[in-house]
Amino acid sequence: MRVVAIIPAYNEEKTISDVIKKTHDFVDHLIVVDDGSSDRTGIIAKNLGAIVVTHAINRGLGAAIGTGFEKAKLLNSDLAITLDADGQHDSSEIPQFIQAAKEGADVVIGSRMKDRRGMPWYRQVANHLGNFVTFLLFGAWVTDSQSGFRAFTSYALSKIVIHTNRMEVSSELIAESKHNNLRLVEVPIKAIYTDYSLSKGNNFFVGIKILLKLVLKRLTQ
Repeated sequence: MRVVAIIPAYNEEKTISDVIKKTHDFVDHLIVVDDGSSDRTGIIAKNLGAIVVTHAINRGLGAAIGTGFEKAKLLNSDLAITLDADGQHDSSEIPQFIQAAKEGADVVIGSRMKDRRGMPWYRQVANHLGNFVTFLLFGAWVTDSQSGFRAFTSYALSKIVIHTNRMEVSSELIAESKHNNLRLVEVPIKAIYTDYSLSKGNNFFVGIKILLKLVLKRLTQ
């Protein structure tokens, strides 16, 4: 199984080196989508041997994942795994995503809600709300709809179409999985938070914008 990692990154020069080094041994190729960074994110990633695809301007998480998916297709990957660039995911958990795919899953979501130790209460509340909204709008239930640690088989990549450019992509990927009758399973992952990763998260107003965009997507389907 040819496995690639997709790491969307925007101004992550503080953490990208560590993420790449910890991920490298678990995948065949590592794609960093430099989403218009103004720092050395792309340079560091390239020097460490990653395949770097660069957006001229910051287009958002959804656009970065979409670019990563297209590059994974060109590499004829059997499984594409997305990870955050801020160090919040444990790359040593990648083998369980691979195993789930080998057992027939089309999409694998890493769920922090299976073991909430280390996850701030307000992140848990936000996650529950995201899960509820995703289910209400799209009829798809998962325990961690906002997780950035996911895996997609080549079949899933051929079916999923990303329309959203920013953070609402997390719910859109769940909706696309449901719409295309893809087999989705969840595996437990650790919740790793640092002051740095917490500073990169969504605030209340960003959450409202995401909700409004998801409602618009649902109304236009």
